[in-house]
Amino acid sequence: MNRIIGLMAALSLAVASGPAFAQANYPDKPIHILVGFPPGVAPDVTSRLFADKFNQTWAKGVVVENVTGAGGNLAVERTAKAAPDGYTLAMGGNAALVINPNLMDHLGYDPVKDFAYVTQVFIVPNILVVRPDVPAKDIKELIALAKAKPDYLVAGHAGIGTSQHLAGELFMSMAGVKLQQVPYRGTTQVLPDLMGGRLNIFFGNISNVLPLVREGKLRAFAVTSRKRSPQIPDLPTMEELGFPGYEATAWFGLQAPAGTPKPIVDRLYKETTAVMAQPDVKQKLESLGLQLVGNTPSEFAGLIKTETEGWAKVIKAAGIKP
Repeated sequence: MNRIIGLMAALSLAVASGPAFAQANYPDKPIHILVGFPPGVAPDVTSRLFADKFNQTWAKGVVVENVTGAGGNLAVERTAKAAPDGYTLAMGGNAALVINPNLMDHLGYDPVKDFAYVTQVFIVPNILVVRPDVPAKDIKELIALAKAKPDYLVAGHAGIGTSQHLAGELFMSMAGVKLQQVPYRGTTQVLPDLMGGRLNIFFGNISNVLPLVREGKLRAFAVTSRKRSPQIPDLPTMEELGFPGYEATAWFGLQAPAGTPKPIVDRLYKETTAVMAQPDVKQKLESLGLQLVGNTPSEFAGLIKTETEGWAKVIKAAGIKP
């Protein structure tokens, strides 16, 4: 009997210590970071930069996987349904986490309940640009053109609920004009159609469109953040051009499935923010127009709640229909 009791006690101890042992040895297999957009855009570039740095210290490595579609929702949904062991992460954005909950009835995940948030990595503004052949040299002429030719301006965006989509909707609501908005699976798919003339206006991420503006291939009117971008300080904000309260920026951050052990979340936070602080990483990302954040897991989780409520008010006030 004593032997049976001893064996049971040993078994219980082994079961109890199993998760702790796994956490202590984390990571002991490859980590996957899911990105909801195609290669070449800010969340993808950032994730791959992180993976390169993590691979220098984590022997098992990090793999970036592009799961495109639905404005980033698909990657986030897959992460929500993954095992909560720290081996599946998402570089999730505000479209999937705080905007689309106000635009879609059935997401397949709950942004508040289904994730353990690691850190918000960066914020990126958009720039309102047009093709050079659009006959408008300033925002007043652009609005007049849109009113005179309601079917003329055709905009692409990276998916329903993205900051690009909302930027266009806010512009239409506040300027009293009409744009044709066409959803794509990502910015890198919008740009060929814009440069080819099938589109002629775009609220594009600064990291993707600023080089084209500098080359004279696109004409820029304004940045969609509340403050001017240090990457192009002479470009005014939409608010400065007469759109009070106008703001439509994108942000992205790392998240894990709900239930991921706190020690693993804390380690991911520590390792990620350490990489963000490296001078070469900081220089690279800021050169793309990204504003680095690096807030704590609790701060990031709190942001989800407050921004979901904030976007609900913006969407309702702008009359944007789900």
